[in-house]
Amino acid sequence: MHPVTPALKGWKVLVGVIAVVGYQVADDVRTASELLGGKGWLLVLGAVALVALVGFGYSAIAWRMTRYAVTDEAVHLRTGVLFRQQRQARLDRLQAVDVVQPLLARLFGLADLRLEVAGGSGSAVSLAYLREPDAQALRSDLLALAAGLRRPAGAPAPAAGAPGSVDDGAAPGAAGLDPQGPGTDPLSAVPGATAAGPRAGFEEAPEREVYAVPMPRLLVSTLRSATVAGLVLLVAAFVVGAILARDVGPLFVLFPAALGFVGTLWGRINGGAGFRAALSPDGIRLRHGLTEQRAQTVPPGRVQAVRLSQGLWWRGPDWWRIEINVAGYGTGDDAARATVLHPVATRDEAAAALWLVLPDLGVEDPRAVVDAAMSGRDDEGGFTPAPRQARWLDPVAWRRQGVRVTRTALVARSGRLVRHVVVVPHERTQSLGLEQGPLQRRLGVASFVVHSTPGPVRPRVDHLDGLVAAALLDEQSERARTARAAAGPELWMRSTP
Repeated sequence: MHPVTPALKGWKVLVGVIAVVGYQVADDVRTASELLGGKGWLLVLGAVALVALVGFGYSAIAWRMTRYAVTDEAVHLRTGVLFRQQRQARLDRLQAVDVVQPLLARLFGLADLRLEVAGGSGSAVSLAYLREPDAQALRSDLLALAAGLRRPAGAPAPAAGAPGSVDDGAAPGAAGLDPQGPGTDPLSAVPGATAAGPRAGFEEAPEREVYAVPMPRLLVSTLRSATVAGLVLLVAAFVVGAILARDVGPLFVLFPAALGFVGTLWGRINGGAGFRAALSPDGIRLRHGLTEQRAQTVPPGRVQAVRLSQGLWWRGPDWWRIEINVAGYGTGDDAARATVLHPVATRDEAAAALWLVLPDLGVEDPRAVVDAAMSGRDDEGGFTPAPRQARWLDPVAWRRQGVRVTRTALVARSGRLVRHVVVVPHERTQSLGLEQGPLQRRLGVASFVVHSTPGPVRPRVDHLDGLVAAALLDEQSERARTARAAAGPELWMRSTP
């Protein structure tokens, strides 16, 4: 990794210790002031220097012990000081490649290259930090290798000491010439890999931009979100309570909650700023971020499910938020930013985003089906709706519940106040199930569930007729099996096995 890596990682230890100590002494300001009186500040300064020395020293040792190598089949990463760990990310299991630049890393021109693979929680491999041009070039190489392309025989290796070179004695496969032989450890053969790592020399694939999000629309949509509405109601309730009680004390309780709301709003603006999507032979390319810039590449066929959502406050301008499930992203704050396909889309842009994931919806008039899924009800657009008895379980939105199965995907719609449309390609179905509670059994209805990989999208259709749901379970199982058998190879650019 780049020699500046210890400085970018070591400061986190220092900030963490200062935050913990500051939180502990915040309850007793008088004790803290006495501690800093006289020469006490020298002790505090010495303690901070000691923590900084330990943090940066350990980061330097960890950086020295970190090595990675690339073959035609996998990326190998070796880390650890006290406990050694070697990880392998198989390129045929590659789900996404992200180039992430936190604010501090951007100041040094560095980037974190993250490889998301289909291997469950914690299966991602992070190469932090590399020079930003080297990270972009290595991403192109990995995507080309994952697509099934092979490095030309006799391709010249980078010069020793140059970006992408390895020290003398490195194995040729790790240097970018030939793949390693079976049973060899590429890391043991490249003890001196430099900051940029191995390079295969593939050119970056061209791209075509599909849509970009204007900053004014992002700001207005954030202000029209349910989060802002909740914040306004919360502030109004506390202000009224303070006036009636003639006590300003409740307003101080409001401050932490307001900070949480503001943090949520800032997260949406920070993550959606400069959002652009493009299509390339490598897959879907997404770029976004204000303080932390992220360049994502999701190879073809890696999206497991898509969800289009529209809150009540977005109904007037007809805006939609599109999110996806990608194996490897999982859940959490970082995954929440990585699984957004479009933060605030018009109806036309929402359709374009869906075509990025599923170019063929499997019907003669796909736009009509999408429009019926977005705003239709009952059997509009050929959907199978929930029966009339479902109104006892869902009196508000039962007429919006529905499902339509096309030649290539399952489309489900739900919600009246907050509208949802979920699309699952048949070949990406993980498993299927039926759920039926006691009231559903009494009314003869059941919920049809499509199990997907971890992510924001949880496909299900509630309160279908029981017989319809059971038949759909059998039919969808056969469709998923047939679609998987006919799906293209994981190495999508390789014409022959």
